[in-house]
Amino acid sequence: MKTLIIRKSSFYTLLILILSVSNIYAQSVQKAPVFVLVHGAFHGGWCWQRVSRELKAKGDSVYTPTLSGLAEKKSQLTDKIDLNTHINDIVDFMVSKDLHNVILVGHSYAGAVIAGVADRIPERLSQLVFLDAMLVKNGQSALDVSPDDIRVYFIKASNDNDQGLSIPFFTSDFFGVTEVADMKWVNQQLTNQPFRTFSQALILKNPYGNHLPLTYIACTQPELRAIQQFADTAKSSRGWKYLELKTGHDAMITEPVKLSEMLQSLY
Repeated sequence: MKTLIIRKSSFYTLLILILSVSNIYAQSVQKAPVFVLVHGAFHGGWCWQRVSRELKAKGDSVYTPTLSGLAEKKSQLTDKIDLNTHINDIVDFMVSKDLHNVILVGHSYAGAVIAGVADRIPERLSQLVFLDAMLVKNGQSALDVSPDDIRVYFIKASNDNDQGLSIPFFTSDFFGVTEVADMKWVNQQLTNQPFRTFSQALILKNPYGNHLPLTYIACTQPELRAIQQFADTAKSSRGWKYLELKTGHDAMITEPVKLSEMLQSLY
């Protein structure tokens, strides 16, 4: 009888040990950060390939989805694609991949996208990173927060191009790309932006950022005029971590190593 009790005790001790180890392993897996990098207007997932390579080389999990109607998805362009479409793109992507503990990075226009994603699925995110990005508040559109002359240009160019379906892309020099080979490559990849992604207002049900840690990375050489106001806001606001990269707007192209190191410093 005594032997039986000892055996049962040993069994339960072993079982508790196995469950404890399994729990610790599950927690360690859960704590591993996952990067989801969201491109800006006129771009696609392609623009992150250098940053993705750097992050993966150091063991990080990285995803670079392309938003509807852009890059390799340009054939999908319709007048139905709007800001909500792009928010849904990222929400659906993360849910389908069952991603958690996500460091969600949004470049430029994608500042509006990641703010919308955080409003809907904050439980899957660990923090938001705005890379030289628009800070579009509840009830505002990307057009609303653009400088007057740029807003007028976008509307006219879109109407002239395809009756308001899309905004013609700017060339790579606008985004601060200066290397000849890079300029050629980027110009070949850029595509028109669905107009309604800029004209539709962002609607949030929760406070901006939905209580997640917020980081703003400003690209300052040269500083893009249309973005400067957002960098200044983040720099002077409580609750934001503010960083700078001395490079152009497309830092993922021009300074992928420094950008990767900066992103990795956040966890």
